[in-house]
This record gives sequence, C-alpha cells and structure tokens, in this order.
Amino acid sequence: MTMRRRISVLGATGSIGDSALDVVAQHPQRFDIVALTAHRQWEKLARLCVRFKPRMAAMLDADAAVKLERALRAAGMSTEVLAGVEGVCHAATMAEADTVLAAIVGAAGLQPTLAAARAGKRILLANKEALVIGGAAFMAAVREGAATLLPIDSEHNAIFQCLPPGYRGDPAGAGVARILLTASGGPFRTRAIEDLAHVTPSEACAHPTWVMGRKISVDSATMMNKGLEVIEAHWLFGAPRACIEVVIHPQSLVHSLVEYVDGSILAQLSNPDMRTPIAQALAYPERVASGVAPLNLAALGALTFEPADPIRFPCLQLAYDALDAQGTAPAILNAANEVAVAAFLDGTLGYLGIAAACAEALRRIPATPVNSLDDALDADAHSRAVTREWLRRMNAPRMTA
Repeated sequence: MTMRRRISVLGATGSIGDSALDVVAQHPQRFDIVALTAHRQWEKLARLCVRFKPRMAAMLDADAAVKLERALRAAGMSTEVLAGVEGVCHAATMAEADTVLAAIVGAAGLQPTLAAARAGKRILLANKEALVIGGAAFMAAVREGAATLLPIDSEHNAIFQCLPPGYRGDPAGAGVARILLTASGGPFRTRAIEDLAHVTPSEACAHPTWVMGRKISVDSATMMNKGLEVIEAHWLFGAPRACIEVVIHPQSLVHSLVEYVDGSILAQLSNPDMRTPIAQALAYPERVASGVAPLNLAALGALTFEPADPIRFPCLQLAYDALDAQGTAPAILNAANEVAVAAFLDGTLGYLGIAAACAEALRRIPATPVNSLDDALDADAHSRAVTREWLRRMNAPRMTA
C-alpha cells in the first residue's frame, strides 16, 4: 500500500516551495501538508494556509506572524501560528510530520534543518547551508537521528538517481570513478571576459534556462552556486574532492552524471523544472507525475559539453580551495559570498568584486576545525563582519595628493 506522506514545508513562499506545493496539489491522495513556514511574506503564506489547511504555520519575522494570525482568524482558520526560529524548528520536528522539505534560503535555514535531522525526519534537502556551513555536524545529526536525506537540488538529485540502490557513501566500494556536476554556464558563458567588469544586476539575474530568485541567479552567473554544490556533493555522497568535477552543459537537460570504473556513465535528463526532482524525492522509492512536460529527444538536436573556464569563473576555484582547506573554510566562503552578492544587487559592488571579496575573506580568516555547529556559525559571523569591513574600505573615498 502506498504510504501517505505528511509534509512540513520550510520556506513555503519561495520558488522551491511553489514547485513542491504544485506537485503536492496534483496528488491529494498521497500528500498532506501539516505545516508551512516563511520569513516575512505573511499574505502569501495566508493564502497557502487557506488552500492547504496545515495544522500550524510559522513566520521567522514576529511582526509578520502577528499579521498572519489575524488574517487566518478573519478567514475562519484554526491553524496554529508560531514565530521566530523556535516556531520554524517546531514545524521541522512536530510529530505530525514525517517529511520535512528544507527550502529556507541562507543560514536562517540551518538550525531548523538540523533539528529535523536530529528528530529523524525524512528530509528533502534544498538548503545548501546545512551542508556548506554545517557539513560534518549536519551529517552526524542525520546519522544519530536515523534521518533519511533526499537531495532535491536538480544536480544532486540527478546524482542520487544515478548511484546504485542502497549507496552508502563509499564511491570506491560502489565502483564510482567520478561524479560530474553539470552547469549551464549562466548568462556570461560567452561574454568577453574584459566586459564582465560592466555586468549589471539585471543582466546577472537573466538566467538562460532556469527561473530563480535574484541571489541564486547571481550565484549561477559567477558559478559560486556550482562551487557550493561541489562542497555539498562531498558531504552527501562521501566523495573526495578529486572525484567531483564540473562540466558546462548549456542546454541544462543533463542534470548530472556518474562515471563508473568500467567506463559506463549514467546521466539523468529532464526538462529544467524543479518539480521533477521534488516529485522524485517526495514519492521515493516510488514515482509520481510532476506536471513537467516530457523531453522530446528527437527535437533536442545536440547536447554539448565544455570545461569550466577558471578565469571566467574564479568562484568555482575558490569553492574547491575551501573544500581543500575544510573546517570552517566553506562557511567563511559562503558568508562572504552572501554579503558580496547583496552588495552587488544593491549597486555598491561591481560584478568582479564578488570573487574578490570571497578571496579576501578566505585569505584573511584562517580555517579552523568544526567541532560543533557553533564553530561554523561563529565563522559565518566573522566572515560577514570581515567582508562588510572590506566593502566599506573599497567604497571609502580616497585621498588624493
């Protein structure tokens, strides 16, 4: 008999939340929404609560929680409303939920995702920071809590599908030679390198194949997003750095590949729509329709691949450097990138300054061991402070003789 899943969606008002709830709505006989959370978008969350009727809802922002509760009471809803990190953590650990979709962007999602792991939940992971910042601490919590971890980033979900059933984090033992992460190359794959200094935020956010939020669109343009995915793949699949490679694939139809020692390469292909990996993880080990149009292989023409240019994409190499350094280095890199991308989107930092800011943070802050989550969070905070100070110095007026 098919098991009915009871789902808590952390980050319900974002693009991943939208896609997940679309899949859920297609299969009301299989999925129940028991909790929804968001940061500040209380009006959208109120509409979602009316539609999906969760037992509880939580807003990270306390004022937004008050407004949400008023709106739900006016609509005759009895949904319990909580506020702050504690409220979101409750949504991640509540007994009524067997599945937690972790889609809160940024470091704010780390604590509730870790709480879900400790509670032994089935976690559909879209929050990069759980692995980039938390790394060893998060994977230890998954093991100790006997949680089930299912990646829903399109690339990691593709790798998951191409690995052998029952894979246990031992590439060599499973005959895996390489994990190949594909990247579209973003909007500047063919832009003259000398013109990158003049890139605008609107240009950086115009991704050629995916519809995403502004921050992740910029990360895709710089390929920092792919670099962070390399770090994630290391933790998710137990793969050493030398086993993980990135290849440019502009069509965004092959979402990643796994090469085996016998020379076989398995790839997962689908249209670039997040509902496909989300549906795969929601129903795993079964399959359900996602609502995504099937690929027309005969109409595709050619699938092309090319190496990633380290001069055009210096952020990718910075991520490999952080993985080599281990410890707090990935947290330092991620935090510096968040601050730098925010400055770029605000118009106070040039596009090339993003990589420069990240390199400066890695240079100035030594990597130290991560013995607890607090070590990673301290490194995150330190990196943000250092990067903001660097930005102030870069933007300060200079004295002339």
